[in-house]
Amino acid sequence: MTTFKTDVEAANALHEAYKTLNKEIGKVIVGQEDVVRLVLTAIFCEAHCLLVGVPGLAKTLLIQTVSKVLDLSFNRIQFTPDLMPSDILGSETMDKDRNLKFVKGAIFANIILADEINRTPPKTQAALLEAMQEYAVTIGGQHYPLPRPFFVLATQNPIEQEGTYPLPEAQLDRFMLNIWLDYPSYKAEVDIVKNTTSDTKPQLSTILHSAEITYFQHLVRRVPIADNVVEYAVKLAHKTRPSSELAPDLSKQYLEWGAGPRASQYLVLGAKCNALINGKYSPDIEDVRAIAIPVLRHRIVRNFKAEAEGFTVENIIKQLL
Repeated sequence: MTTFKTDVEAANALHEAYKTLNKEIGKVIVGQEDVVRLVLTAIFCEAHCLLVGVPGLAKTLLIQTVSKVLDLSFNRIQFTPDLMPSDILGSETMDKDRNLKFVKGAIFANIILADEINRTPPKTQAALLEAMQEYAVTIGGQHYPLPRPFFVLATQNPIEQEGTYPLPEAQLDRFMLNIWLDYPSYKAEVDIVKNTTSDTKPQLSTILHSAEITYFQHLVRRVPIADNVVEYAVKLAHKTRPSSELAPDLSKQYLEWGAGPRASQYLVLGAKCNALINGKYSPDIEDVRAIAIPVLRHRIVRNFKAEAEGFTVENIIKQLL
């Protein structure tokens, strides 16, 4: 790994690495630049993200591509109604000498693709809680650390709700970002069809290794940030809470629950990373605004009045901004 004399030099290297990653991922993923930016932001913040979109928008392909250009171990877990916690975490089995031996589950990898995460019951979904928060699992009273860096990138289909289970609020809160994928533009879709209906497959190069990713994760946390930017982020989170003294009439009228303190932390962390990948050395309020919707989207609960009047969560966040 390259060593850097100063944090400024390292920040410049991260900016260049981000541009190279974008270009490399763009060989496979066309027309989803904002989604790629947010996924890479979550990775450089050592956080997890939830990708929501209709089938066929390359959610799974995006995550597989990211794992290849980052040279990280990758496991895909297909979430189904009969999936058990032991299928994810692992279990203790008896070896030939009648001794208990722990067999690691699919969770032991750098990048975990939790495919269609809402198709498994809450009991199995809860198996991810300790892993996502503590970066470790506990089986039979034994504590097993997970490989670092570690990310859970989950996908969810917003249309077909038959046979699905809503994600518990505690688990939703562990995802830094809730990223919505939209349909590609006409031009982007033409390029996608050309790329995917030919006999040639793009060759991907490894851009970053695990040691470099870990270094950049620490760099993001070292980025200096002005007090007024931190105060803006915290105030924004408070505005979503109907019981807060900072809450405007909009929140009191249309929101049942607001975002917790973890939202404030992720707004600041996301703003720091957004500044670095855009070639800045310190975030400003615009960097907080750039990350606000995916950070807050899954942490706000509308009331019946908002649903009846057609107020979406995105509408409310935009007005609060």
